[in-house]
Amino acid sequence: MVKKKILVPNRIRRIEGGFSFVPHRFVTDGFLAVLGQKEILLYLFLIIVSDRNGLSFYSYDAICTLLQITVDEYIEARNALIKRDLISFDGTLFQVLDLPEKPHQKKVKHSSQSHRRPEIQDLIQQSIREI
Repeated sequence: MVKKKILVPNRIRRIEGGFSFVPHRFVTDGFLAVLGQKEILLYLFLIIVSDRNGLSFYSYDAICTLLQITVDEYIEARNALIKRDLISFDGTLFQVLDLPEKPHQKKVKHSSQSHRRPEIQDLIQQSIREI
């Protein structure tokens, strides 16, 4: 077992003002592994800005600007987090929910995946077909 020691004692993280934390089981129980990049980004943002009850009320335009994502990416990420039972949203107010017992194992399919960048393998196969 690795013995831990504080590396920078005068910079120990404290929770002040807000109340944001990520439960360790978010990683160990597989929640992180089933989320897409934009879903992780939005989820962590909502955790950071939420109060002790998990509530926050940032508008979509503020979220998109701060996270540097498009409105479509925001909507897809938000809807995926709702389907995964990680957040609730009433049109104005977000609530980061207590983690469910287990993560939804299947990746939520995004419409943007059909417009993904071709990978090298795809390009090679396309070139071979054209020859």
